[in-house]
Amino acid sequence: MTGMLADRAWPEVERPTLLVPLGSLEQHGPHLPLDTDTRIAHAVAERLAATRGREALVAPALAYGSSGEHDGFPGTVSIGGEALRSVLLEYARSASAWAATVVFVNGHGGNAEAVRQAVATLRDEEARAVAWTPCAPDEGWTVDAHAGRTETSLLLHLAPEHVRLERAVPGARDPLAALLPRLRRDGVRAVSPSGVLGDPAGASAEEGAALLDAMVGHARRRLAEFGAGPW
Repeated sequence: MTGMLADRAWPEVERPTLLVPLGSLEQHGPHLPLDTDTRIAHAVAERLAATRGREALVAPALAYGSSGEHDGFPGTVSIGGEALRSVLLEYARSASAWAATVVFVNGHGGNAEAVRQAVATLRDEEARAVAWTPCAPDEGWTVDAHAGRTETSLLLHLAPEHVRLERAVPGARDPLAALLPRLRRDGVRAVSPSGVLGDPAGASAEEGAALLDAMVGHARRRLAEFGAGPW
């Protein structure tokens, strides 16, 4: 029996920890697929579930998020922060009727504020067992912002057939904090015509595997601190 919720029949769902990958459908430069964030979130959720055995199930990913800053690129579909927050609230209210814990595994930084707000509301309403974790490695890693070496390495590990390395180009390489005011005002395209924030050069599948391990370890520690079960 797999650890995927969608594969189960209802009598096979017994108070699991439910891991819900959150992603996006947005540009990731000229070389990475539009569902990059969703793929990463799903991979982290799968590996988290494997550490819990029969206790944990991975839900189908919520593959649309708050990606308005990428609207200047074809293929991007954003539902915005308010809509995402509403979806997460209703999702967890429903799933909490049969899941012991609901954990949102977020692969897109633009979703973070909506996720934080939704989890806080859910925990306040009826002390629901709801938590969230970002897909982020330990603090020791140098992580670029978008479609650079970090995400390219992860996709070379997870889905190399979908990486167009021959199209990879460097983008804006200033620190994200310096770019944020213009990103928020004018969008990513005004800062980086390619859509890349960082530089994919040097990416490798080996580095992607190590990054994924670090993300899973970070998520386990975060969820333990969150009080989301014995991680």
